[in-house]
Amino acid sequence: MAIPDFQSLMLPLLHLAQDGNEHRLADTRLPLAEQFALTSHEQIELLPSGRQSRFNNRIAWAKVYLERAGLLEKTRRGHFRITSAGNNLLMNPPDRIDISFLKQYPGFDEFRSKHIGESTIEDAVIEKTPEETLQLAYRDIRNSLAAELIAHVKSVSPVFFERLVLDLMLKMGYGGSHDKAGMLTTSGADEGIDGIINEDKLGLDVIYLQAKRWENTVGRPEIQKFVGALHGRRARKGVFLTTSSFTSDAIDYASKIDSKVVLIDGITLAQLMIDFNVGVSSSQVFEIKRVDSDYFTDE
Repeated sequence: MAIPDFQSLMLPLLHLAQDGNEHRLADTRLPLAEQFALTSHEQIELLPSGRQSRFNNRIAWAKVYLERAGLLEKTRRGHFRITSAGNNLLMNPPDRIDISFLKQYPGFDEFRSKHIGESTIEDAVIEKTPEETLQLAYRDIRNSLAAELIAHVKSVSPVFFERLVLDLMLKMGYGGSHDKAGMLTTSGADEGIDGIINEDKLGLDVIYLQAKRWENTVGRPEIQKFVGALHGRRARKGVFLTTSSFTSDAIDYASKIDSKVVLIDGITLAQLMIDFNVGVSSSQVFEIKRVDSDYFTDE
């Protein structure tokens, strides 16, 4: 069964609190998961941020909305209890509680108008929590930026691309901060090596780079040539970066050889450039905050 949206969790969550006792939010996860017949995989499926499970996030937002409507009340951190309004509702419960239903409660309607604003989407069909919506929007913006970025990278000269790759590796921390941590090889005399990263000041540990600004898929023969160039320098580490992609045969070959060769395709390259601020700059910054419970400890 699919993970229920947070509105579908509202009525079941309210029913769990019907006994009038204080409940811990974490203790509601298992009975709700069983009620909706969720698999263990569905219970641990993560949000795009990778920091919280989607199911737990939806339960938490269901609780928040019920609290804003006055059907639940927060008793302490992570705990709640049903209110008299909640009990009255369950005496003749509706088939479903959703945002449209909660609008009849003045506190909730005020909360929506002041803090959420008017929505162009019908409330009854909203499935994602505000946090999910924000994270998905961020992912879409990031993917769009990555596509635009790789298009720019494909348009630059081969020499500029080699310099870009070197800049990225240094930004990622390879080579440290010492002088001459990285260098490009002389054009036409690289023997399959486009850049060199010295991981220590004496050059005892070296990473060799190959940068291919290609449209076509990179196959096994190109990786074999690169590995041959590494062997010619008695090298143990190499990174092969391309604006396109690798064949499955090339990926399989790189995974089985003695030398450590990392393959970075165009999609990964663009994402790394975003992560380490190579060729991009910040447009807007949104900071999400939460209540600092420790601040109120002594109250």
